[in-house]
Amino acid sequence: MSDLFDWQTKNQTSRHSSSQAPLAERLRPKNLDDFVGQQHLIAPGAVLRTLIESDTLPSLILWGPPGSGKTSLGHLIAHTTKRNFEFFSAVLSGIKEARELIEKAKNNFKMFGKSTILFVDEIHRLNKAQQDAFLPHVESGDILMIGATTENPSFEVIAPLLSRSRVFVLKPLEPQDLKKLIQQALHDTETIFGVSKIKLSPEAENFIVDYAQGDARRLLGAVEISVMYAKALGSQAQNKDLVLDEKILSEALQKKTLLYDKKGEDHYNVISAFIKSMRGSDPDAAVYYLARMLEAGEDPLFVARRMVIFASEDVGNADPQAIQVAIAAQQAFHFVGMPEGWIPLAHAATYLASAPKSNASYMAYKFAKADLEKYGALPPPLHLRNAPTKLMKELDYGKGYQYAHDQEGLSPEQQHLPDELKEKVYYLPKEKGYEKVIREYLKSASKKIRFPFSSPL
Repeated sequence: MSDLFDWQTKNQTSRHSSSQAPLAERLRPKNLDDFVGQQHLIAPGAVLRTLIESDTLPSLILWGPPGSGKTSLGHLIAHTTKRNFEFFSAVLSGIKEARELIEKAKNNFKMFGKSTILFVDEIHRLNKAQQDAFLPHVESGDILMIGATTENPSFEVIAPLLSRSRVFVLKPLEPQDLKKLIQQALHDTETIFGVSKIKLSPEAENFIVDYAQGDARRLLGAVEISVMYAKALGSQAQNKDLVLDEKILSEALQKKTLLYDKKGEDHYNVISAFIKSMRGSDPDAAVYYLARMLEAGEDPLFVARRMVIFASEDVGNADPQAIQVAIAAQQAFHFVGMPEGWIPLAHAATYLASAPKSNASYMAYKFAKADLEKYGALPPPLHLRNAPTKLMKELDYGKGYQYAHDQEGLSPEQQHLPDELKEKVYYLPKEKGYEKVIREYLKSASKKIRFPFSSPL
């Protein structure tokens, strides 16, 4: 059985080296020293490398963006560990194949005393029931599972499986790592490029690195298509070097695509950065994140809705016009559509970021809600209640109510909150923008002790 496994592993490796395989497959590292990037995990003495070399791996989850080396680490574990190793693709396989692999793992342990590592590629694509199928076998030790995912495992991996695994976070590759990969691709004699003399200027190298956005697979794909394109153009005359310049690269790669997952973590991270940039009064950062979302294909109305909420939550009465601008931008987008719809959205984003900020009205509601939860639904004072019937009038509903417009002063001296809350203050306007005017008005119009500020909670 182990001989068969060795043959399968070698056969798999030979396929990766085939000239028909993508360059990223042909250049997979053969040992841990060849691995590029993720030095916080696989440098000599680092935790993951130590566990691999000592063959003491726990079940683990490799979480990282595309092209960060998750599958390559799986291959290296296959070559380094003394255990049997099986690959399971969550895209190509299902419960039936999983059960067959688990049964095979049990038989291997019974017959040869060798445990099995099951590498589950793209584990986030398995549903809850499919993940549940692995759980008892991970728990019993029948298999040691290594899951690879581009999605946050807190959301995509079931809690029982996650609690029995160690999560290792892989990062996008650094520019120096990507440049090292480029040189490996251009000078590795086992690839189709190794026999060619290829010149790449520092500017062209930076162009490819910028295009890759930390993704090794994307980088090597860009190198491969650029070389193929240059050769097809006849740029390599006999006995002359093949030169890759920025013109060839820009033609070969066309428009840069943005790294952004509309349904995953990027969706939440970028919208969070957008809102916090507006809150921090940074219009430059706000319009950058707006452009990043729209150019990557985010729903513009999702962004517009967030700006409408922001206009009330974070600007509020410091600039009462902010909500009008946000609503106008949403309506303008409906009317104009794309491709010009980004213009009113950019207008609103820069306005909101530059406006004075106050969350006083937002917090006033939260303070009032807290008292509602604490005291329940308290009845309004009698003089504020409606009295449409004779009985209600006899019960003093509405008795003593002072009509504000009949008062000589700015406001009537009467109680409006229930007795238990009569001295409560929820709205605390700040000294910013128009709210400063509101603050001064309330100082003179209200008999409550509202200032200096104090939290009702």
